[in-house]
Amino acid sequence: MPRSTALTFRFVQLFVGLFLYGASTALQVRAVVGVSSWTVLTQGLENVVPWSFGVITVVSSGVILLLWIPLRQKPGIGTLLNALAIGPSADLVLWLVPEPSGLLARIALFAGGLVLLAIATAFYIGAGFGTGARDGLMVGLHERLGWPLWLARTLVEVSVVIVGWILGGNVGAGTVIAAFAIGPMVQPLMPFFRRFPWSPERRVVREPLAESRVAI
Repeated sequence: MPRSTALTFRFVQLFVGLFLYGASTALQVRAVVGVSSWTVLTQGLENVVPWSFGVITVVSSGVILLLWIPLRQKPGIGTLLNALAIGPSADLVLWLVPEPSGLLARIALFAGGLVLLAIATAFYIGAGFGTGARDGLMVGLHERLGWPLWLARTLVEVSVVIVGWILGGNVGAGTVIAAFAIGPMVQPLMPFFRRFPWSPERRVVREPLAESRVAI
Protein backbone atom coordinates (compact mmCIF):
# COMPACT_ATOMS: atom_id res chain seq x y z
CA MET A 1 0.00 0.00 0.00
CA PRO A 2 1.39 3.47 -0.90
CA ARG A 3 2.60 5.45 2.11
CA SER A 4 0.17 8.34 1.47
CA THR A 5 -2.81 5.96 1.29
CA ALA A 6 -1.70 4.20 4.46
CA LEU A 7 -1.40 7.54 6.24
CA THR A 8 -4.93 8.51 5.18
CA PHE A 9 -6.36 5.25 6.50
CA ARG A 10 -4.46 5.70 9.76
CA PHE A 11 -5.99 9.15 10.24
CA VAL A 12 -9.46 7.73 9.54
CA GLN A 13 -8.79 5.01 12.14
CA LEU A 14 -7.62 7.65 14.62
CA PHE A 15 -10.69 9.88 14.18
CA VAL A 16 -13.14 6.96 14.35
CA GLY A 17 -11.44 5.70 17.50
CA LEU A 18 -11.54 9.12 19.15
CA PHE A 19 -15.21 9.60 18.30
CA LEU A 20 -16.07 6.19 19.74
CA TYR A 21 -14.01 7.01 22.84
CA GLY A 22 -16.07 10.14 23.47
CA ALA A 23 -19.28 8.24 22.73
CA SER A 24 -18.37 5.48 25.20
CA THR A 25 -17.68 8.05 27.91
CA ALA A 26 -21.07 9.65 27.28
CA LEU A 27 -22.86 6.27 27.53
CA GLN A 28 -21.26 5.63 30.91
CA VAL A 29 -22.34 9.07 32.11
CA ARG A 30 -25.93 8.41 31.00
CA ALA A 31 -25.95 5.02 32.77
CA VAL A 32 -25.48 6.71 36.19
CA VAL A 33 -24.00 3.63 37.87
CA GLY A 34 -20.52 5.08 38.28
CA VAL A 35 -18.02 6.26 35.69
CA SER A 36 -14.29 5.91 35.05
CA SER A 37 -11.86 7.91 37.18
CA TRP A 38 -11.21 10.87 34.87
CA THR A 39 -14.91 11.13 34.06
CA VAL A 40 -15.63 11.42 37.79
CA LEU A 41 -13.35 14.46 37.84
CA THR A 42 -15.00 15.96 34.76
CA GLN A 43 -18.45 15.52 36.30
CA GLY A 44 -17.23 17.15 39.50
CA LEU A 45 -15.86 20.12 37.58
CA GLU A 46 -19.27 20.53 35.93
CA ASN A 47 -20.53 21.54 39.37
CA VAL A 48 -17.84 24.21 39.66
CA VAL A 49 -17.57 25.83 36.22
CA PRO A 50 -20.43 26.76 33.85
CA TRP A 51 -19.16 24.65 30.94
CA SER A 52 -20.41 21.52 29.19
CA PHE A 53 -18.94 18.08 29.81
CA GLY A 54 -17.12 18.21 26.47
CA VAL A 55 -15.63 21.67 27.00
CA ILE A 56 -14.32 20.64 30.42
CA THR A 57 -12.79 17.53 28.84
CA VAL A 58 -10.95 19.62 26.23
CA VAL A 59 -9.74 22.25 28.74
CA SER A 60 -8.61 19.65 31.30
CA SER A 61 -6.71 17.80 28.56
CA GLY A 62 -4.86 21.04 27.81
CA VAL A 63 -3.99 21.50 31.49
CA ILE A 64 -2.73 17.90 31.70
CA LEU A 65 -0.56 18.48 28.62
CA LEU A 66 1.11 21.37 30.47
CA LEU A 67 2.10 18.85 33.14
CA TRP A 68 3.97 16.95 30.43
CA ILE A 69 6.57 19.75 30.25
CA PRO A 70 8.39 19.02 33.55
CA LEU A 71 8.00 15.30 32.81
CA ARG A 72 9.73 15.78 29.42
CA GLN A 73 6.98 14.10 27.45
CA LYS A 74 6.47 15.03 23.80
CA PRO A 75 2.93 14.97 22.40
CA GLY A 76 2.22 13.51 19.00
CA ILE A 77 -0.50 14.50 16.55
CA GLY A 78 -2.71 11.80 18.08
CA THR A 79 -2.24 13.34 21.51
CA LEU A 80 -3.38 16.76 20.35
CA LEU A 81 -6.34 15.42 18.37
CA ASN A 82 -7.28 13.28 21.36
CA ALA A 83 -7.47 16.41 23.51
CA LEU A 84 -9.62 18.24 20.95
CA ALA A 85 -11.94 15.51 19.61
CA ILE A 86 -13.14 13.41 22.54
CA GLY A 87 -14.95 16.24 24.34
CA PRO A 88 -17.14 17.34 21.40
CA SER A 89 -18.04 13.75 20.53
CA ALA A 90 -19.04 13.13 24.16
CA ASP A 91 -21.23 16.24 24.13
CA LEU A 92 -22.91 15.09 20.89
CA VAL A 93 -23.76 11.64 22.25
CA LEU A 94 -24.92 13.10 25.57
CA TRP A 95 -27.33 15.26 23.56
CA LEU A 96 -28.55 12.30 21.46
CA VAL A 97 -28.89 9.60 24.16
CA PRO A 98 -31.43 10.09 26.97
CA GLU A 99 -30.91 8.79 30.48
CA PRO A 100 -32.53 5.31 30.87
CA SER A 101 -35.17 4.82 33.54
CA GLY A 102 -34.74 1.25 34.81
CA LEU A 103 -31.78 -0.32 36.61
CA LEU A 104 -31.37 -3.08 34.02
CA ALA A 105 -31.31 -0.51 31.23
CA ARG A 106 -28.67 1.48 33.12
CA ILE A 107 -26.51 -1.61 33.63
CA ALA A 108 -26.85 -2.55 29.96
CA LEU A 109 -25.94 0.96 28.86
CA PHE A 110 -22.90 0.98 31.15
CA ALA A 111 -21.76 -2.42 29.89
CA GLY A 112 -22.16 -1.29 26.30
CA GLY A 113 -20.21 1.88 27.05
CA LEU A 114 -17.41 -0.11 28.70
CA VAL A 115 -17.09 -2.50 25.74
CA LEU A 116 -17.13 0.45 23.35
CA LEU A 117 -14.43 2.16 25.44
CA ALA A 118 -12.14 -0.87 25.12
CA ILE A 119 -12.71 -1.04 21.35
CA ALA A 120 -12.18 2.70 20.95
CA THR A 121 -8.96 2.66 22.98
CA ALA A 122 -7.44 -0.16 20.92
CA PHE A 123 -8.73 1.48 17.72
CA TYR A 124 -7.14 4.89 18.23
CA ILE A 125 -3.89 3.64 19.78
CA GLY A 126 -3.55 1.12 16.93
CA ALA A 127 -3.38 4.02 14.48
CA GLY A 128 0.08 4.74 15.86
CA PHE A 129 -0.17 8.50 16.43
CA GLY A 130 0.46 8.49 20.19
CA THR A 131 -1.58 8.17 23.37
CA GLY A 132 -3.87 10.68 25.05
CA ALA A 133 -2.86 13.30 27.58
CA ARG A 134 -3.92 11.26 30.60
CA ASP A 135 -2.05 8.09 29.61
CA GLY A 136 1.02 10.17 28.77
CA LEU A 137 0.96 11.70 32.26
CA MET A 138 1.25 8.25 33.81
CA VAL A 139 4.04 7.26 31.42
CA GLY A 140 5.88 10.50 32.23
CA LEU A 141 5.70 9.84 35.97
CA HIS A 142 7.06 6.37 35.34
CA GLU A 143 9.96 7.55 33.20
CA ARG A 144 10.83 10.72 35.12
CA LEU A 145 10.40 9.52 38.71
CA GLY A 146 11.09 5.84 38.25
CA TRP A 147 7.70 4.76 39.60
CA PRO A 148 6.30 1.45 38.32
CA LEU A 149 3.56 2.04 35.75
CA TRP A 150 0.97 0.36 37.93
CA LEU A 151 1.87 2.66 40.85
CA ALA A 152 1.80 5.81 38.70
CA ARG A 153 -1.56 4.84 37.21
CA THR A 154 -3.05 3.92 40.58
CA LEU A 155 -1.92 7.11 42.32
CA VAL A 156 -3.13 9.35 39.51
CA GLU A 157 -6.50 7.65 39.12
CA VAL A 158 -7.19 7.42 42.87
CA SER A 159 -6.29 11.12 43.19
CA VAL A 160 -8.64 12.25 40.42
CA VAL A 161 -11.46 10.05 41.77
CA ILE A 162 -11.10 11.60 45.22
CA VAL A 163 -11.07 15.16 43.85
CA GLY A 164 -13.97 14.43 41.49
CA TRP A 165 -16.01 12.80 44.26
CA ILE A 166 -15.44 15.78 46.58
CA LEU A 167 -16.70 18.05 43.77
CA GLY A 168 -19.80 15.89 43.27
CA GLY A 169 -18.78 13.42 40.56
CA ASN A 170 -20.62 10.11 40.22
CA VAL A 171 -18.64 7.38 42.00
CA GLY A 172 -20.30 3.98 42.05
CA ALA A 173 -19.89 0.31 41.24
CA GLY A 174 -19.19 1.22 37.64
CA THR A 175 -16.13 3.19 38.71
CA VAL A 176 -14.58 0.13 40.35
CA ILE A 177 -15.56 -2.16 37.47
CA ALA A 178 -14.09 0.20 34.88
CA ALA A 179 -10.84 0.55 36.83
CA PHE A 180 -10.21 -3.21 36.93
CA ALA A 181 -11.83 -4.31 33.66
CA ILE A 182 -10.64 -1.86 31.01
CA GLY A 183 -7.01 -3.05 30.93
CA PRO A 184 -7.81 -6.76 30.44
CA MET A 185 -10.44 -5.80 27.85
CA VAL A 186 -8.11 -3.61 25.79
CA GLN A 187 -5.09 -5.91 25.80
CA PRO A 188 -6.48 -8.72 23.57
CA LEU A 189 -7.94 -6.16 21.16
CA MET A 190 -4.66 -4.33 20.51
CA PRO A 191 -3.11 -6.95 18.17
CA PHE A 192 -6.29 -7.04 16.06
CA PHE A 193 -6.28 -3.28 15.44
CA ARG A 194 -2.59 -3.40 14.50
CA ARG A 195 -3.06 -5.93 11.69
CA PHE A 196 -4.62 -3.61 9.13
CA PRO A 197 -2.63 -3.23 5.88
CA TRP A 198 -1.98 0.42 6.76
CA SER A 199 -0.88 -0.21 10.38
CA PRO A 200 2.58 1.24 11.15
CA GLU A 201 3.69 -1.98 12.90
CA ARG A 202 3.04 -4.01 9.74
CA ARG A 203 4.93 -1.51 7.60
CA VAL A 204 7.91 -1.61 9.97
CA VAL A 205 7.98 -5.40 9.71
CA ARG A 206 7.44 -5.64 5.95
CA GLU A 207 9.81 -2.93 4.72
CA PRO A 208 13.02 -4.38 6.25
CA LEU A 209 12.09 -7.79 4.82
CA ALA A 210 11.61 -6.26 1.39
CA GLU A 211 15.00 -4.53 1.65
CA SER A 212 16.71 -7.76 2.68
CA ARG A 213 15.28 -9.54 -0.37
CA VAL A 214 16.60 -6.83 -2.68
CA ALA A 215 20.02 -7.02 -1.07
CA ILE A 216 20.13 -10.79 -1.57
